Amino acid sequence: MKKITLCLLFLGAINAVSAQKINLGKAAGVVSKGAKALTFTNEDAVKLSKESVDWMDKNNPVAGPKDPYTLRLNKLFGKHKSQDGLTLNYKVYKVKDINAFACADGSVRVFSSLMDIMTDDELLAVIGHEIGHVKNQDTKDAIKSAYLKAAALDAASSASGTVATLSDSQVGQMANAFLDASHSKKQESEADTYSYDFMKANNYNVVGAYSAFKKLALLSEGSTQTGFEKMFNSHPDSEKRAQAIKKRAEKDGLWKDPGTIAIPKTKLTK
Repeated sequence: MKKITLCLLFLGAINAVSAQKINLGKAAGVVSKGAKALTFTNEDAVKLSKESVDWMDKNNPVAGPKDPYTLRLNKLFGKHKSQDGLTLNYKVYKVKDINAFACADGSVRVFSSLMDIMTDDELLAVIGHEIGHVKNQDTKDAIKSAYLKAAALDAASSASGTVATLSDSQVGQMANAFLDASHSKKQESEADTYSYDFMKANNYNVVGAYSAFKKLALLSEGSTQTGFEKMFNSHPDSEKRAQAIKKRAEKDGLWKDPGTIAIPKTKLTK
């Protein structure tokens, strides 16, 4: 399988990380117009999301139960396996891409390199944001689009209203397309709001959401890589989103000046 760099909400690379890039296979091709008419249910989204995540779990290095990354993630999110009506499961991919995602089946995957640069509060905010995409069913739209690309259905298959069985390579293509998808500004804003409310409801430090976006802004400023450029074109305004969080925290009386925000030079996961 060809190794590629993901381009979703939290992506990048730091030289200090020696892990491999995430393995997702080749990008999928163009879909016929007829396939767009496929009836797609929540059950379909859950089923295909699970297939995608199972494929990624098998084709990427997953941190073991006693790994420091797993222990840290479980410490932070152990009590959030059931959240807002969702049943969630968490794992860490030990790869050098900086990312996190959640799927319609409740799978949450966090990349070790993200954990290397984000504090506990920032991780809570980032994963809260991803859970927000699931709760708001944004991930349903993303997996449907990814499925259509991977299946490359013709008009007849689409009209049947039946989700076709994918080959192993197609599942890999679907996973790739899903993680390469971008959400609308409205969806991102709603996920930001969900993350803030999640932090506030659980008495976490909401300033973590602010500093997470500040770090993303710093990463975008220092990058000349195509992957960074693509990611920040599809998810712009990290600085503006940070300021929006600050404004709300001030209004709620929860703002605490975090001081200077910088990308850590050593890993935060020990």
